[in-house]
Formats: sequence, C-alpha cells, structure tokens
Amino acid sequence: MPVVQVTGQSFHLGGAGNVAANVRALGASAVLAGVVGRDAAGERVREALAAAGIESRLVELGRERPTTVKTRIVAHGQQVVRTDREDVADVPAGAETALLEWLRRELPTCGALVVSDYQKGVVTAPLLRRVLPLARRHGIPVLVDPKVRHFRLYRGATVVTPNQIETEQATGLPIHGPAQLLAAGRRVLSLLGCRAVLVTRGEHGMSLFERGRPPLHVPTAAREVFDVTGAGDTVVATMALALAAGASLPEAAVLANCAPGSSSARSGPRRRHRTRCGRRPGSVPEVPDAAEDHGEAVLVRGGDRFLVPY
Repeated sequence: MPVVQVTGQSFHLGGAGNVAANVRALGASAVLAGVVGRDAAGERVREALAAAGIESRLVELGRERPTTVKTRIVAHGQQVVRTDREDVADVPAGAETALLEWLRRELPTCGALVVSDYQKGVVTAPLLRRVLPLARRHGIPVLVDPKVRHFRLYRGATVVTPNQIETEQATGLPIHGPAQLLAAGRRVLSLLGCRAVLVTRGEHGMSLFERGRPPLHVPTAAREVFDVTGAGDTVVATMALALAAGASLPEAAVLANCAPGSSSARSGPRRRHRTRCGRRPGSVPEVPDAAEDHGEAVLVRGGDRFLVPY
C-alpha cells in the first residue's frame, strides 16, 4: 500500500474556473456561471474567484449536493492518485432556469461564450438547446470543451476542442495517421454542423478543421511535459479570447497552441501569466492560485486586444 508524507498542499480553481482564470490572466474580463454546494468548498470557490477578479453567478444548491472537489496526491512531480468528492446528476430544473435567465441577460454584453463541459450536471440538454441559439442570434462565438456523452448536444457551436481520444470515441474512427485524422475531423464537422473543430493531440500539437478549407496542423510548442492537467482549459480560454478580439480561426489556433506549451512543466491546473498585446502593448499581472470549482460556463468580455503569448 503506497504511503505518502504530506509536506504541503495548494488549492486551485478547476474546470470552468480555470478557464476563467486563464482569460483573466490574459487581460480580459471573465464571468463565470455555475453551481456550488452550501459548504466550505463552495465558500472557497467564491473567495478564489473574487481574489482572481472574476465575476461569478453561482447558484447554491444546498447541503445535499457538495461542491465538486478533486484532490490530487503528487509525489516527485508525478500524480499518484486522485480522489473526487462530487454529485454529477443533472442540476434541478430551478437551478437550470436561474442559470438560463442570467445567461440571457449577460450574453449580449460578451465577446465569446465558453462551455466547459466536465460532465458534472450543469451542462444539460435543455440548457444547451436554449443557450446555443441565443448566442447565434447575438453573433457571439461559442467554444465547447466537450465530453463524448454530450457530443451531439453541441450541434451549432462555433468551435469544439476535443482531444484525440475524445475525437476517436465520438466518431468511432481510430486515428493512426494523417488520413484517419482528416476523416475524423471531417466527421465531427458533419456531426455537429459547427464552423470548426480543433483537435488537441498532446505532443503532436493541434489540428484545425474548418468547413471549406484544408486542415491546419500546428506543431506543439511544449518543450517538457510533466502534468497536462488543465491544458485543455488554457487552450479553449486562449482561443476564445483571440476570437473575441477579432482573430481568424487559424490565428486563434496558433495562439492556443502556444499557451499550454509555455506552462506545461508545472503541476496542477495552469493559467497563462504573461502576454504581449499586438494592438495595445503591455503585460498582465499574475492571478493568484485558488480553489477547485463546479462552474461550467464562462463569458468572455472585452475583445479590443489581440494577444500573443510569449
């Protein structure tokens, strides 16, 4: 039986909270919608969001449903085991309605919507059926960090960002080389009717598939990777902010590819800390580490800067 001696601990916003922290660290405003329980973890999430300068609209579900907390045991830079404390059933109809009403009010003021689906019960079929058309009516790009079980619910999103395994599972096509990757990317475009698919492929970089265009393969910018926790959050946050700032999809994909590579050697959920702005020079102060999170939608505000990570 493995025995570890605890020498320290840290708390980080995870899930959509980590996406919002990345957006904030890149210099834009982020607003987080989601749920928490009436517990100490929920209070820590609220405090962490406030400390990071992130607006939040969190529905409190009571003591019977805990705030999601993931605890990772790390030894010598490697994750040994993870424990999860959570309830992943769909949220009650009342909470769903409250989130929808808030999204209806806030969406028109935002530059992008990120749906960070961690399959924790917040991203539901009824919610997506209402939110995706609402975003389209306002001309707001919707980026989805997906889960395979909900894949067909994302139909009509602007961009989905599955990793290679999720792409294989969603399409039923094993990817062993360029031909299979191309077929899988096209299959996702067809299944979801989305504008683009960005397949993240770990050390092989990313592949962008757009309707009517040849695929774009972007080599990885990572140098040494110990822990990929939160890398997908960084990718979708960077891409959302780039699109909100007016970047093209290829430009946004290249920027998103740079972001996780520059911080991939760190342990735990990551957030970008330093940026260079192509239209407005300057750097952005770091965002402090914080706690875990149960939120699953992020609204990106702003969009007057084109950000180039360095």
